[in-house]
Amino acid sequence: MKLKDRVALITGGSEGMGYATADIFLVEGAKVVISGRSSEKGAAAESRLRSKGDILFVQGDVSNDEDARRMVQETVERFGRIDILFNNAGVYLEKAAEETSEEEWDRVIDINLKGTFLVSKHAIEHMKRQGGGVIVNNSSDAGLVGNKLCAAYCASKGGVTVMTKAMALDYAKMNIRVNCVNPGVIDTPMVAQEIATASNKEEYVRLMNEDHPIGRIGRPEEVARAVLFLVSDEASFVTGAALSIDGGLTAQ
Repeated sequence: MKLKDRVALITGGSEGMGYATADIFLVEGAKVVISGRSSEKGAAAESRLRSKGDILFVQGDVSNDEDARRMVQETVERFGRIDILFNNAGVYLEKAAEETSEEEWDRVIDINLKGTFLVSKHAIEHMKRQGGGVIVNNSSDAGLVGNKLCAAYCASKGGVTVMTKAMALDYAKMNIRVNCVNPGVIDTPMVAQEIATASNKEEYVRLMNEDHPIGRIGRPEEVARAVLFLVSDEASFVTGAALSIDGGLTAQ
């Protein structure tokens, strides 16, 4: 029960890494709010997780300031505080720079980078009043190194990684720790969608696995366990860190 009686907000919590993190947080004793743009997916996730503990779904788009504020506010209204924020919501775009439209660029930056900023901004207001908290941002291996055919995504995740470090410095003396995780390819619905659009699905999967020195892509629960460590008291001296969970991908 590493998170007994703590309150966590997880954006993009209806599936993938967010859902896996909500699951493990509940098992460890936290009260959890998950947010997402799809009310249908959110309600289904809330229903599946209800047997694990106190769970609430809040519909909203992290790139909209009013929605971001409301996610935090409804967390506090329901459970009285917010101890943990996992900024997990994100989108992926596989296009070279000259193929990327301005609208596509804006969407990736708005959700991945601005959304992380907005929800953090509103959560920090409450964390300061209550004497502390923990934020973990979901960045990417693309937030540490450049990847082919994803200029907008790399820009957004590079911003998340360095913004994490800046926020860690700003709030360290206020007992608010800020870290990020930098996953490689993880077996999520977003990756399944990429595979589905590939012309040669078997070859696409083979190459994804081979990109990781460990020989396979990651699982959502492997990221969730790392997030659990970062938000727990076991990581009380960790802030401003970018933790690679990528099977050795960025060590090459």
